[in-house]
Amino acid sequence: MNISTQLRRHVVAAWRHRWKALALSWLIFAIGWVGVSAIPDQYRSTARVYADADAVLSTLLRGIAIDSTAGREVELLQRTLLSRPNLEQIVARTDLDKRVTSAASREALLLKLAEGIRLTPETRNLFTLIYSDPDPRMAKDVVQAALNIFIELAAGTDRQGIENAQGFLLQQIAAYEVRLREAERRRAEFQSRNVDILPDPASGVSRLEAARGRVLQVEGDLQDARTRRELTRQQLNTQPATVAETAGGNARAADIERELREMRLRLTDAHPDVKAAQAALAAARASGGVRGATRSNPVYEQLQIRMVDADAQVASLERQMRDANADLERLDAKAREQPEVLAQFTNLDRDYNVLRRNYEELLARRESISLAEAARTGSDRVKLEVVDPPVVPNLPASPNRPLLLAGVLVASLGAGVVLALLLSQLDSGFYTVHDLRRLDVPVLGRISAQQARFAPRALSTAAFGAACAVLFVAFAAAVAGPSILAHAPEFIVRAFA
Repeated sequence: MNISTQLRRHVVAAWRHRWKALALSWLIFAIGWVGVSAIPDQYRSTARVYADADAVLSTLLRGIAIDSTAGREVELLQRTLLSRPNLEQIVARTDLDKRVTSAASREALLLKLAEGIRLTPETRNLFTLIYSDPDPRMAKDVVQAALNIFIELAAGTDRQGIENAQGFLLQQIAAYEVRLREAERRRAEFQSRNVDILPDPASGVSRLEAARGRVLQVEGDLQDARTRRELTRQQLNTQPATVAETAGGNARAADIERELREMRLRLTDAHPDVKAAQAALAAARASGGVRGATRSNPVYEQLQIRMVDADAQVASLERQMRDANADLERLDAKAREQPEVLAQFTNLDRDYNVLRRNYEELLARRESISLAEAARTGSDRVKLEVVDPPVVPNLPASPNRPLLLAGVLVASLGAGVVLALLLSQLDSGFYTVHDLRRLDVPVLGRISAQQARFAPRALSTAAFGAACAVLFVAFAAAVAGPSILAHAPEFIVRAFA
């Protein structure tokens, strides 16, 4: 059996159970109609408020004073408006307290108000206050009471907030000042007890590190002094204590000898220039110089003086080296005996820096609040203007009964169709030739039935159509029911006019 045949069979079988499906649709629609009608009407009352901020002061104080712009203030006012004391004021200013019968009902009423009152922004400075209630007069009264409280809060919330912040900051500043002084005292006492190990506040170098640097410096100076003394000794060993004086005025030999003395002050005897000068001096003396008496060598005397100074400097540096090593060993031993000193000082210094930073931030915040207070005193930062006052609504805002009834109608029709299809699946009747052939009996063919115009089956079909039409008429009546009831007096007057 192909798909079209199967589909036709199911349609015919479902049509057989059409009255059951229609009865279910009527039942579901009736129940839904009653349920939608039982939903109470909700009347919505609104009020629009414009918040005008002082843009000039906001620009001047941006970055140097606390942020009290209109947006933040309205946000604060909105949170404050829904606080429990303000909600209780709304209940007291309206007739909502008549609905309170117990403590539980009061809590439920306050919760409903907190969830029902909404302050929604339309633009940056335009806000709408909304509340819905089954009683239109009550909806308007609640919005009016909330609007009055909102305006009252706008006049005093910011000033009160600044005063509270100033008091809190003054308490915190006084507490941090005491803690900061105590931290400074502990830090100073710890530094005085461990001055040899801890870094100097000015240079950042401890005495131990300075002693190590002093040892290295004296050691280097001593090595340089010993090197200079050794060079001076070598020069002294190469110089004769006396020199011979020449007769006959060998000027050339005297000049060479003078140059040689100057060279030896700068160079060693192994230098080529010194050797050349010595050879020239020997040649000059051999060529015509005559030896005379000897005299003391001035270069030798100068080298002796330099040797004495070098010995004295080496001895002084050796003594400084011994003192520096002794001081370093003393400080090093003290540091090894107290290895936790640096860790303790680090903790004390960190605590002190944290307290000082927080204290300075509190001082800066106090100045910021002072600027904000001066700005608030000199100009009204936010002005609230009621653009649209609340009115008593004439028509309910919810529920949307036409939409709900349309949903009920669709659901009832869908349930009827589903019921007919399910019953068709359970139906074992014969609707096609194929159903007969499944019994394994010979089927010669089929004969079409010819019905009269007013046959019972035709009348049943017409009745079913009429019942469906009545269902849609009932839907239309349910949708138009509130409007008809609202204009019923007018229709009656016209009928009897």
